[in-house]
Amino acid sequence: MNADQAGDAGRAVGERVRRLRLAQGTSLSALARAAGIGKATLSGLEHGTRNATLETLHAVAGVLGVPVTTLLLEPGAPPAQMAGVHGSAVTPRLLEVFHEPGVTFELLTLHVRPGVLQRSPPHAPGVTEHLTTTRGVLRVGPAEAPVIVPTGEHHSWRADTPHVYEAIGAGEATAVLLIRSPS
Repeated sequence: MNADQAGDAGRAVGERVRRLRLAQGTSLSALARAAGIGKATLSGLEHGTRNATLETLHAVAGVLGVPVTTLLLEPGAPPAQMAGVHGSAVTPRLLEVFHEPGVTFELLTLHVRPGVLQRSPPHAPGVTEHLTTTRGVLRVGPAEAPVIVPTGEHHSWRADTPHVYEAIGAGEATAVLLIRSPS
């Protein structure tokens, strides 16, 4: 993605955040406070002048009660058009979004850089994450009790509480992640 495309994607994400915030009747200050981010950060995100991290977008999506892909992808757009975003350790790639009555599933691959612990803020109530490590070793799950998940193993947790991702060892780890969000 070139600089112009990245700028367009950032503006589109910001506009989706703004539309959802206004539809819920929430002020910029109230959303920033509830998400635990600065008002200037949220304003910059909404105006497309600030690139948001994965952690910031999850915090905003959690407060708005929507899956993070609602902020990153236009409705009906193919997963390959998701705005590029990364966290302090995790770079996701969206494979598919499935909508069923009462629930949305987001299927992603994750690349987790070693040497960094990524703290993810709580998602909306009832959200769960289901991760299978495909290469390396990961420490994932609730921040107060993460577990080690080696290659080929699986772990699930409630993601409506703070949770973490960390590659254990010297190399990058990869995983498949399914996020289940009730509507």
